[in-house]
Amino acid sequence: MSKKFLVLVGGAILASSAAAQSNVTVYGLMDAGIVRESGGAAGSVTQVGSGIAGGSRLGFRGAEDLGNGVSANFVLEMGINIDTGASAQGGTTFGRQAHVGLTKKGLGSVTLGRQYTPIFNTINALDPFGGVSMAGSGNNMLSEGGIRMNNTVKLAAAGVGGLVAEVAYGFGESAIDSSANRNMGAMLGYKLGRFDIRGGYHRNNNANNSDSGRSAIVGGTIDFSTVKAHLAVQSSKGLVIVNGRAIPGTDTRDVMVGLTVRLGANTIMTSYTDKNDRSIHAGDARQLAIGLSHRLSKRTDLYTSIARIKNDAPAGAARFYTVGNASSQGSGDKAYNFGVRHLF
Repeated sequence: MSKKFLVLVGGAILASSAAAQSNVTVYGLMDAGIVRESGGAAGSVTQVGSGIAGGSRLGFRGAEDLGNGVSANFVLEMGINIDTGASAQGGTTFGRQAHVGLTKKGLGSVTLGRQYTPIFNTINALDPFGGVSMAGSGNNMLSEGGIRMNNTVKLAAAGVGGLVAEVAYGFGESAIDSSANRNMGAMLGYKLGRFDIRGGYHRNNNANNSDSGRSAIVGGTIDFSTVKAHLAVQSSKGLVIVNGRAIPGTDTRDVMVGLTVRLGANTIMTSYTDKNDRSIHAGDARQLAIGLSHRLSKRTDLYTSIARIKNDAPAGAARFYTVGNASSQGSGDKAYNFGVRHLF
């Protein structure tokens, strides 16, 4: 066999491999800043924080066209703590997202793996701070079912007029009880012109199936180009997840109102959230927050935010809500931060 033939075969193999890989995208977000927290049991804390406006991450996503409008797709996304270089999400390799599925153009998709809860996606659409961004995160006060679900099958509508919809079921996969650790949720919304109306639901069981929780949220936004108005109302009962913490025995009604104002390269976000605790625990709380993002380019911005939560419960109590950000629960009822975020 001639050397020339071997070179041609090798070149063909390399070209074929490159073509097969061409639909895979490497992407990420790097975010770090200074965080000042106070008002908690730990007193005043100043530190370098990672993922304040958006969780720092490295991801891989890809799709293969299977014909007739059907494609296979996957996402693998890992969280990174920029301040230490360690993995986020408790050290889970692809703790942010890990799923694979099929998509039918104009209809929707089915995906399996670790995915965002539908109620979190609802909050993300309704919150001026995008659910988890900066100190003003709606995640500080609203129940989101833990943000992500493991062992999940999700059906999502895509491109059906203005309709947005998701249904998700997360298998508990517990040896103790098949219902333990089980999660389920749904989101339904409709976009029409400047109006975006959403509703979300989540139900979860704990590890031994001795307690469960459920949350429902409805709301909408009206976008006037320069100014965008936000409103959300939530009801939660039982064992719920707020800011990454499990809080049992809840019975709350929450209202969030906010504004997003766009002025050239600057975006101002502000919100007020009121939590009415209807249980015997007297866990009422109110949060006021304001943030600013200054765009340096399409991929880089500087940001700052400040938030304060007025808790009826004392510091350290189960119903003492803390001011966190996209990657931290926070330690106190007041926080200020500023930093830089870059996407690639």
